[in-house]
Amino acid sequence: MQTDIIMAGFGGQGILFIGNLLAETALFEGYNVTYLPSYGVEMRGGTANCTVVISDQEIGSPQVSSAEVVLVMSEQAREKYGSRVKPEGLLLINSSLAEVNKIPRNNQIEVLALPFNQIATEMGEVKFASMIALGCYLAQKPIVKLKSIEQVLKEQLTGKKAQFLSLNLKAIEKGLELGKNRGGKK
Repeated sequence: MQTDIIMAGFGGQGILFIGNLLAETALFEGYNVTYLPSYGVEMRGGTANCTVVISDQEIGSPQVSSAEVVLVMSEQAREKYGSRVKPEGLLLINSSLAEVNKIPRNNQIEVLALPFNQIATEMGEVKFASMIALGCYLAQKPIVKLKSIEQVLKEQLTGKKAQFLSLNLKAIEKGLELGKNRGGKK
């Protein structure tokens, strides 16, 4: 088994955080993992993307030219990475910030577009949009368990950040629910 995902958006959206969380959780569960982050020098507001490869075998390279899943959280990310979905793969798109009508429709990929920012705002905090997106991804590709994510989050969110543990978990659970109920659209 091997799966890969490209996650992209802009700095401040939590793209690198969810990519790292997914990678650390997969490691926690005993998988081989590569995590390759990239961000613009301006950080908040600049481009941010990462690639995560998870496998039960040795991984040859962290580089991925096209991925099984591409998650885009902004229009700029959609323009740059939206075409990098492998045939039969999934494009997961934040329709709050990316134009869904500009996605080339073909039978080779599934597209699941949800307004992650709007949903996060309705939950009380827009900064949890990426966690909702991660949950939606996990509903489509259940590679790691929610209990493992909770354990890894507890290790990562220490000190003053510990207060955000339950909110992050609620956001992931919301994404899981949305992803299971909506499913991919061809």
